[in-house]
Amino acid sequence: MQMQNNTILITGGGRGIGRGLAEAFHAEGNNVIIAGRGKKALEETVAANPGMKSTVVDFTDADAIVRFANQIKNDYPALNVVILNAGIMRTESVQTGDLADAEAIVATNLLGPIRLTAALLPILISKPHATIMTVSSGLAFVPLAATPTYCATKAAIHSYTQSLRYQLRQTQVEVLELIPPYVQTELLGPGQLTDPNAMPLKDFISETMRILKHYPGITEICVERVKPLRGAEASGNYDTVFKMFNDRAASAHTTL
Repeated sequence: MQMQNNTILITGGGRGIGRGLAEAFHAEGNNVIIAGRGKKALEETVAANPGMKSTVVDFTDADAIVRFANQIKNDYPALNVVILNAGIMRTESVQTGDLADAEAIVATNLLGPIRLTAALLPILISKPHATIMTVSSGLAFVPLAATPTYCATKAAIHSYTQSLRYQLRQTQVEVLELIPPYVQTELLGPGQLTDPNAMPLKDFISETMRILKHYPGITEICVERVKPLRGAEASGNYDTVFKMFNDRAASAHTTL
């Protein structure tokens, strides 16, 4: 991935991993636009990073995504990088029969990136160098049973990314997948921000940027901390890893 002189759109850029990536790419000299539903978080991020731009959009709304994509194409015709980071994560009990959370998670985490990719692909294909980066999760490879729909959407994003990469193999659009571990953000609530079991956000962003800079041909960005999850199935001990992972999480009443 070209690391400088890009025009980069980052969804979910007002907080957490999205904000961390936005600030890191902004510091590298890129033109960064952040988007998401939280107006206050977007404004705070832009205020802390002069020159960064923001726009509010609801990624669960298909029509809003089309309007947003058209606005982006008009306002930022140099757009050549899209980082599909926006997502929500909620614990669910499958025995309640309540599907509201599941449907919101699918709309945001899966349909949102697919719809936005479709809307922006024409402008990206027209560029001499372009990148689409999806953001999945280590939980795409070893799911956390307490968050079943979140994990399912991230597994689907991994699969979608592979197909997207293959279909675009003869274009100038590079397709990358960022696979985070459990990171100190507020994805599951304020407690996650200080959970000692989670990787500090600053460390995650630093290692991610280092990988992007020093391994330009890489297609999956995996920091060291996520590799046990990413490689669990290949290890031949998947069932053991899955049980230990979920038993430990259930026992500690926390997300690992």
